[in-house]
Amino acid sequence: MKFFLTYIFLLFLVPSSSTNWGFYAHSLINRLAVFSLPEEMIVFYKPHIQFITEKAVNPDRRRYAVIGEAEKHYIDLDHYGDSALQILPKYWNEAVEKFTEDSLRANGIGPWSAYFTFINLTKAFEAKNPAAILRLSADLGHYLGDLNVPLHTTVNYNGQLTNQLGIHGFWESRVPELQAKDYPLWIGQAEYVDDPQQAIWDAVAAAHAQVDSVLSIERELTQNFSPDQKYSYEERNNITVRVYSREFTEAYVLALDNQVERQMRKSIKMIADFWFTAWVNAGQPDLSSFSMESGEEEVIVPDTKIKVRDH
Repeated sequence: MKFFLTYIFLLFLVPSSSTNWGFYAHSLINRLAVFSLPEEMIVFYKPHIQFITEKAVNPDRRRYAVIGEAEKHYIDLDHYGDSALQILPKYWNEAVEKFTEDSLRANGIGPWSAYFTFINLTKAFEAKNPAAILRLSADLGHYLGDLNVPLHTTVNYNGQLTNQLGIHGFWESRVPELQAKDYPLWIGQAEYVDDPQQAIWDAVAAAHAQVDSVLSIERELTQNFSPDQKYSYEERNNITVRVYSREFTEAYVLALDNQVERQMRKSIKMIADFWFTAWVNAGQPDLSSFSMESGEEEVIVPDTKIKVRDH
C-alpha cells in the first residue's frame, strides 16, 4: 500500500507538457524505472530521481543543438525493404562496412546508438563517476523509450506519406497525457539482460510490427469522426492550440487494445533492466559510497541551422 500511494503521488509530480514518447511520457518512464532497481542501486538513484526524470528529455532538446543527435532517436527500417531486420547487421562496424556510415545515419542509427550509450554507462559505473552515471542513465532511458515507439521505426514517422500528419505526437504525447494516470505501470524488479544488443533489436522489431495498426486504425476511425469531433482546442501556455479530442483519443486507445500502455510498460522494464545490467557488468560497485550531489547540468543551445524531423 505504501508503494502504491507513493506511485500515484509521483504520477502527478511529473509535469504534463506536450512536445515531443512526448516530454511527459519520457519523464514518467524514466522516473518509474527507478523503482524497479534493487536496493543496492536505488540507494543512489532515488536521491537523484528528479534529475533522472527531468533530464529524460535532454536528448530531444539536443536534437536542435547538436549535429548528429537527431538520428540517434529512430531507424527507418522500411527504407531497407521487407527484410530489413535480416539484412541489417546488429554490430555497428559490420553495418558501416555494408552500408557506409553516412547512409546509416541518413536513415537513423537508434539501435546502435542505444547500445553505445549502454556501454558508456557501464564504463561510468566502472569509473565510479556519479555525474556520468546520472547523465547516461537519463540518456539511455530516452533512447530505449524511443525505440519502443512504432513510429520511430518507419519512414512514415508522422503519417506524412498517408495524409495522417500529426499522428506521431498523437500516439506518443496526446494519448499518454490523457491516459497514463490510469495505467498500471509497476513492472516488477529489474532483471539481467544476457544479450543487450539483441534485446534492443528485438524491441525494435516488436515496435515495427505495430506500425500498420498505428496508422490503419487511426485512418479507419477518422472515417467515423467529423473534423469537429476528431479535434478540439485547448489552451497551452496562453495559446489556443488544436489537439485530438478526448473522444477520438479514447476511441483510438480502445481500438488499439491499449497498445500505448503496453509499449510504456515495455520501455520502463527495458530501461530498468539495462541500468541494472550495466551496473552488474561493471562489477556491482558500491553506489552507497557515491557522492549525493546533483548530476551535471548540460548546457543546450539551439542551433537554427540544424534541421530535424518535425513531429
